[in-house]
Amino acid sequence: MNNKKNKKVVLAFSGGLDTSFCAVYLKEQGMDVHALTINTGGFSDDDVKRLQRHAKALGAASFKCVDVTRQYYEKILKYLVFGNVLKNSTYPLSVSAERVMQAVAAAEYAKSTGADYIAHGSTGAGNDQVRFDLVFNIMLPGVTILTPIRDLKLSREKEIDFLKKHGVKMDFEKAKYSINKGIWGTSVGGKETLTSNLPLPEDAWPTKVTKRGKERMNAKITLEFEKGEIRRIDGKKFEHPVDAIRKLNAIAAPFGIGRDTHVGDTIIGIKGRVGFEAAAPIIIIKAHHALEKHTLTKWQIYWKDNLAAWYGNWLHEGQYLDPVMRNIELFMQSTQQFVSGKVFVSLSPFRFTVDGVESKHDLMSAKFGKYGEENNAWTGEDVKGFTKIFGNQAAIFRQVNNLSAD
Repeated sequence: MNNKKNKKVVLAFSGGLDTSFCAVYLKEQGMDVHALTINTGGFSDDDVKRLQRHAKALGAASFKCVDVTRQYYEKILKYLVFGNVLKNSTYPLSVSAERVMQAVAAAEYAKSTGADYIAHGSTGAGNDQVRFDLVFNIMLPGVTILTPIRDLKLSREKEIDFLKKHGVKMDFEKAKYSINKGIWGTSVGGKETLTSNLPLPEDAWPTKVTKRGKERMNAKITLEFEKGEIRRIDGKKFEHPVDAIRKLNAIAAPFGIGRDTHVGDTIIGIKGRVGFEAAAPIIIIKAHHALEKHTLTKWQIYWKDNLAAWYGNWLHEGQYLDPVMRNIELFMQSTQQFVSGKVFVSLSPFRFTVDGVESKHDLMSAKFGKYGEENNAWTGEDVKGFTKIFGNQAAIFRQVNNLSAD
């Protein structure tokens, strides 16, 4: 390390167990540690002040927090909504998308400060190491990536022992669970998620369920979208969709809505399991999807579903900087021109229902007919001719090849 031009290392710093270890360890190796917290909607002002004090106590040469929440929405999250992206039909990519945004912001900061090193606290057994390394290698050619947790193959117990020996004061009991909070959801990892059968205990969930008892009656809310983006809740217009997301989460999370466990294929080829709570993202995606089913044609929906699934998976695997992602975003943006209207949602403990939609762009308009009951735009003779032509190619194929009904 001492052969480099300088000893400055930018550390992507969450203040948790792993990055706290990195801060102390790298300083012990003679590095000037510049702790950088990238806020993607998970830190309050008080949290940032606490992180600053913690970084200083760990011996960091400097601490900086950059809030990229709105950029995160504009560059990534709105496309996850446009695409109704739920990995394995379950997970809204809460951490996947967040890590990519944090990696890009950290790389930009390291470049602006002229650091010769950049560090992150990922282990060698998860997806985050790939996401951070991938972005850093693309954006910071020539800058050395330091990964103490991965390189030393440390367990959480060994990290805790190290920090205790160095006099670091943390809530190590809380550190038994890895919690990552952002505007698009909170992930929870712990000993239970390392198994295939154990659920997370109630006390592991960051948001407690308070909407019980007399409040079991449905709470009804109305979400309003403009060109695919959430803009109003119960008639109140928000300055930015991020503000609407925060409000919806405050309303729905106390019901226990959005809690689930995701099991999927990691980038490195093994299966992974993680708990998450994402009340607002899940409701927004399901509400948006319902509105699209009323306002888009079947082929718009078909092609967008296919591209969105691929987009979500490529983002999950850290490939945000691939230029094809910008191409797909342009397509998804173009599909949202008429995705505007209200969606009516009912909330109950641990569940919600999308009750219906109202939109001037609703293609289910009774003007053209009522499905299964009556039509206003064609006759029975029209249908007879249509079905004969519609099945003509299959009929020719079967006759030429003398195929039976079997």
